[in-house]
Amino acid sequence: MLGGYRIEGRRAADIAASVERAVGSGGLEPGQLLPPMRELAVELGVNPNTVAAAYRVLRDRGVIETAGRRGSRVRPAPATTGRDHIRVDVPEGVRDVSNGNPDPALLPPLAPAFAAAAAQGDREPVLYGDVAVEPELERVARDRLDAEGVPGGPLAVLSGALDGVERVLAANLKPGDTVAVEDPGWGSVLDLVPALGLRTAPVGVDDEGPLPDDVRRALEGGARALIVTARAQNPTGAAVSAPRARTLRAVLRKHPDVLLIEDDHGHGIVDLPLHPLAGATRHWALVRSVAKAYGPDLRLAVLTGDGVTVDRVRGRQRLGPGWVSRLVQRAVVRLWEDGGLDTRAVAAAYGARRDLLIGALAQRGVVAHGRSGMNVWVPVPDETGVVARLLHAGWAVAPGARFRMSAPPGIRITVSDLGEEETGRLADAVAAALVPAPARSYV
Repeated sequence: MLGGYRIEGRRAADIAASVERAVGSGGLEPGQLLPPMRELAVELGVNPNTVAAAYRVLRDRGVIETAGRRGSRVRPAPATTGRDHIRVDVPEGVRDVSNGNPDPALLPPLAPAFAAAAAQGDREPVLYGDVAVEPELERVARDRLDAEGVPGGPLAVLSGALDGVERVLAANLKPGDTVAVEDPGWGSVLDLVPALGLRTAPVGVDDEGPLPDDVRRALEGGARALIVTARAQNPTGAAVSAPRARTLRAVLRKHPDVLLIEDDHGHGIVDLPLHPLAGATRHWALVRSVAKAYGPDLRLAVLTGDGVTVDRVRGRQRLGPGWVSRLVQRAVVRLWEDGGLDTRAVAAAYGARRDLLIGALAQRGVVAHGRSGMNVWVPVPDETGVVARLLHAGWAVAPGARFRMSAPPGIRITVSDLGEEETGRLADAVAAALVPAPARSYV
């Protein structure tokens, strides 16, 4: 059952560690069935309750999943491996349109903002016990959120959107709770939820955001939280429209105790307005990072939400990193205020590249999606074959398996730095890759 690997240990912690090491090293593969608890207990010479406790720890850590009489098995994407291993190795000479990065040419220069922030730090050094949120950043962020219809609430500053999502989930849920997540959706979230010991309930997505009927079923089925990408959804480019927002708010109001988390990482690179769902439930949070518009290495996101949720996040943050560098916060304020980034021009550039590729694919009979952001999602019948054929043709795309659970297969293409002259060649390659080669006859 386990091939050449032997689970070891006599305490629950040791047994769990043995399994976790094997998963991390590849000794136990994703989806591999583990021995029944009583059988493993006999083999190790321990009480079955000890093995049960070990399996419970592994389940809470997101390493394994249990299905009653069908037994326990390593998760298809265990928390110790993550979905980033489902990627294409890009050989030399192959054009990489798989990475999800912004176009460096569209990022603003950082040196002036950091020089000004450092000079301010020399004049007004930040010391232990000072406030965690730069007052000017709080003012600017709150003004923008107010203008977009986000309900009033306290602010926290965190190290990116995923950091915000993780802290909100950890502050409000307990292992075993279910979280409704977009499918297809951001692979890091799909990894994070089980890593926190939480269960996932997939929710379908179309160009206007999460499907209301799927959300309704997930919440009626007991989901304690819902994560929604407001705009520039990864990988499909979906953006929550005004009609969809009204419908989703109506669904959420019937489940007021559900935790709502909105991810607006697309702020600054999209030209579609925000239609927030915030306030439809008692506990909510909206997180907005600067990574896509100003650079992935600026590890900063603003989070707002109801008072209880934000207070819990702040309290836990104080016991860990304490705060996000106010030097970075001050630099971000200057980037926001000094007009170093024309967000309309950036959004227009990404939009033109998306539309050009989607249009070129449509001319070749290929359906693609990309309402906002820097990615295009192409449904395909045979994900592995299409990815391989594109790689052979000189194009590296992201396999859809990185972003989906039960959703149909697809590929993600990042258009952020895709040149106009390349678009037609890429569309030709995608169309050709969707037509499988004729079978050879050996008669």
